[in-house]
Amino acid sequence: MKPGERLVEERFAEEYGVSRNPVREAIRALSSEGLVDVSSRKGAHVAELAPEKVQEIIEIRALLESHNARLAARHGNPETLKNATAILERGKSAVNAGRHMRLRELNDQFHEALAEANNNQLLSEMLGALRARSALLFSPDNPDRQARNWEEHAGILEAIVGGDEELAAERAMAHVLGAGEAHLRRVRSVSSGSERELPQ
Repeated sequence: MKPGERLVEERFAEEYGVSRNPVREAIRALSSEGLVDVSSRKGAHVAELAPEKVQEIIEIRALLESHNARLAARHGNPETLKNATAILERGKSAVNAGRHMRLRELNDQFHEALAEANNNQLLSEMLGALRARSALLFSPDNPDRQARNWEEHAGILEAIVGGDEELAAERAMAHVLGAGEAHLRRVRSVSSGSERELPQ
């Protein structure tokens, strides 16, 4: 669902074959995570993030993903990194086949696999919550940006597998900042009324 889109309890209850109570609880939980805005006048809708808030999320996530990559390079076990490599290959295949809707799920799986390799449960939990909050920022519709994302994933994983903590951290930070800046450029383009695609 897109930012600003209304969440209608009755519709979800009917779609999932449940009463309105669990739907209401789910909306309340999403609201506590900053993914949904609820007001007495407008009801519930997917949260819309102001550019300033987006910038804050980008900066925090860049720092945490960078540290995560550093720890993964330090502690990553072969089995976990083998899983990350398999996900990376599936992501590349999806990019080449133009299966863009599949990439959001694979992107989550890739970052989760790296989080498993960091040997820090608290960091993994923090990143999981932050990724959920920033999911729309890092799932662009632009095929060029998606292809670049997976090239950057490959570079991050290469550094992690090689045990190069500094390079892994540097590449992870650059990846998040680059994807975040691409999102902000799109937002600014839309808000200025320009339909021209800005360079990534």
